[in-house]
Amino acid sequence: MAAAERDPRVAHAADWNPRDPEVLGNQIHAYDGMRASCPVAHSDYLGWSVFRHEDVVAVVTDHDTFSSAVSRYPAVPNGYDPPQHDPYREIVDHYFTDEHMAAFEPACRAVAREMVERLPRRETVEFIADFALNYALKVQGAWLGWPGHTEEALRHWTASNHRATLARDREQLDAVATEFDATMRRVLDDRRATRDEGTADAASASASADIISELLGETIDDVPLRDDEIVSILRNWTVGELGTMSASVGILVAYLAEHPDVQDDLRNNPSNLPAAIDEILRMHAPLVSNRRVATRDVELGGRRIFAGDRITVIWASANRDEAVFGEPDDYQPERNADRNLLYGRGIHDCPGAPLARLQLRVVLEELLAAVNAIEVADASPADFASYPASGFRTLPLIFR
Repeated sequence: MAAAERDPRVAHAADWNPRDPEVLGNQIHAYDGMRASCPVAHSDYLGWSVFRHEDVVAVVTDHDTFSSAVSRYPAVPNGYDPPQHDPYREIVDHYFTDEHMAAFEPACRAVAREMVERLPRRETVEFIADFALNYALKVQGAWLGWPGHTEEALRHWTASNHRATLARDREQLDAVATEFDATMRRVLDDRRATRDEGTADAASASASADIISELLGETIDDVPLRDDEIVSILRNWTVGELGTMSASVGILVAYLAEHPDVQDDLRNNPSNLPAAIDEILRMHAPLVSNRRVATRDVELGGRRIFAGDRITVIWASANRDEAVFGEPDDYQPERNADRNLLYGRGIHDCPGAPLARLQLRVVLEELLAAVNAIEVADASPADFASYPASGFRTLPLIFR
């Protein structure tokens, strides 16, 4: 269809309200309903929301029609399209090889074991605030080699970014981004100064032997990465990932508490954990959505989408599509693995998937080995997080 057919004065009618209290109260349930009643739906808040597995795959694998360049800020590499995307993705992938993951696993396990050992037994624990978020912060800091004092800064940035994103407060989003960027630039300057001084004492060598120092040495066509590009990578690896890691830990442990048969199986057969983790997070996605923008006029799910329209792919719905998975809450790790979109699809799939899988497997291994039972602490309705977050706001549990 020709772009000239569009009348820019005619606005799309709203099919739904993503910020309706009923939607925010239980996103997963609401998206199930949208998938059945209006699988490609428009709203002022999210643009076009795409709910079906087939349509989501069509969007995320067609970067010529649905561009990932949706932000005013550099978003390396997943905010770029080919050919710009490819050399940056090659750099980022280098940090998530099997060798890097094997080298990091002992440090990751040390964080998980220490936190599990400190979990109170036989009393109610507010698991999200007291464990899941802290684990995400500590394990990400250990991977990046950052000092402990950055933990509170990251906690603050994550909360501020969530509030500003939910409110679509452009001024506050800019302030959060500026604060993060300024701090990261100071870290880069410190690492660069340490490297340039060429000091050989053990403390300096240890300080410089981290991921940030490695990023300072990366080049594309023999040109070093700019500071804003490195800051973008670090933003994706910290503020962009902490919320999903915290949500994932909460979702997984909540499921085990509610399904003691699965809990017992995984305690007795920890080799089943990788497949189980992916399947549980298929049913309750830790990452709700990603954004695209249409580059040309196109039809999707029977709806006319114009060049320049915003697209929101709803992973949390696509991974529950009955046409692909049957009953969406039917726990079938082996059957559903190949079609699971937990880490995306296509050239923009999640580069950090190996690290996320390692962090989740290790923390569940440690938790299941250390406790005999995980139980829901009370019968109150689930306190779900609301968009753009997923998982739970609060999660009272008992460990025995």
